[in-house]
Amino acid sequence: MSFSERTNTTRWIIISVCFIIISLILWNTYTFFQIFKNEERLKMNLFVKAQITIVNADENTDVELPLQIFNNNTSIPGIIMLYDKVVSAVNVPDEILNDKKKRTAFLNKLKNENEPITFEYAPGKYQTLYYGNSSLLNKLKYYPIALLLIIFLCIALIYNFYKSTKMATQNKLWAGMAKETAHQIGTPLSSLIGWVEILKTENIDSSISTEIEKDIERLQTITDRFSKIGSVPVLELHDIVEETKMAYEYLQSRFSKQVAFSFEAPKEPILVMINPTLHSWTIENLVKNAIDAMKGKGTLDLQIEQDANQVKINIKDSGTGIPKKQFKTIFETGFTTKKRGWGLGLSLTKRIVEDYHNGKIKVLHSEIGKGTTFQIALNKKVQ
Repeated sequence: MSFSERTNTTRWIIISVCFIIISLILWNTYTFFQIFKNEERLKMNLFVKAQITIVNADENTDVELPLQIFNNNTSIPGIIMLYDKVVSAVNVPDEILNDKKKRTAFLNKLKNENEPITFEYAPGKYQTLYYGNSSLLNKLKYYPIALLLIIFLCIALIYNFYKSTKMATQNKLWAGMAKETAHQIGTPLSSLIGWVEILKTENIDSSISTEIEKDIERLQTITDRFSKIGSVPVLELHDIVEETKMAYEYLQSRFSKQVAFSFEAPKEPILVMINPTLHSWTIENLVKNAIDAMKGKGTLDLQIEQDANQVKINIKDSGTGIPKKQFKTIFETGFTTKKRGWGLGLSLTKRIVEDYHNGKIKVLHSEIGKGTTFQIALNKKVQ
């Protein structure tokens, strides 16, 4: 048995034991409730006998014990009725006894709590005792609900702790892999730079070395991006319009002419604290995601707008669209609708925007078969 299988088995054993313990607690609580309820009915039967004794008492009757039974009942509410007339009552406020409407409602409440006791206090004459649950019994009745709420709260806390721990572990692993990737790329990259310098000394077409240098520069950018994951990036004041335009135009020149690109932005600079390397990665991820959604053919519009406090970047495609129920889940690590996707692109984008740049990213609008608009919102520099 593998480690993961043993872990799953242990987890299910713990869940089963917890379920059994909860069931036993609830069953015992129900049993105690029924025991106390039966004991209270016995007390009220004694109350009835005491009432009969007092009603039929004469000068030779010892009423001390019946009166003690009456006086010792300080928790169970009860009303003895003769048709619509109150004969006697215990632990019931006078405002209820004196108001017929309130008394009727209170009697119905007592009937719902316990079966009334009808007794013969004299030959052919009957009275009825209506009684309710004591305050202790009422508290015990709500105890299982309170217990379940506490248990659900504990389960929620444990789940949240487990999820947070798992996410933290994934983030550490992700950051470690990113840094290791950057390190591994760096070694052959340094070698390639050396080879380019050698090629320049040879009698070859200069355009070849120029194109290789462009690819090397691109690899250096990718390496820089990966090296920044897992560490706090340096944010600098940049014109968000210019930085976004550079990243967008770079991608535009490398994709099929079947994708119609458009760019709309204010002419004046908009200063924002960003890391240019990571910001260009964000734009690249969203653009590539949009082109995949359009299957390499359609329209792709990028619009930059601003208000008093924020600059907003809207990237709109004419792709397949996203169901509304997936607006949030698409940003979760591992979620993908692509057959060969890893589910990291949008998750990484969200991390760059929200964790590193203190911004927000969301699906602004999407319609199945018509396209999707993503929006990035970043805080402007305070003037």
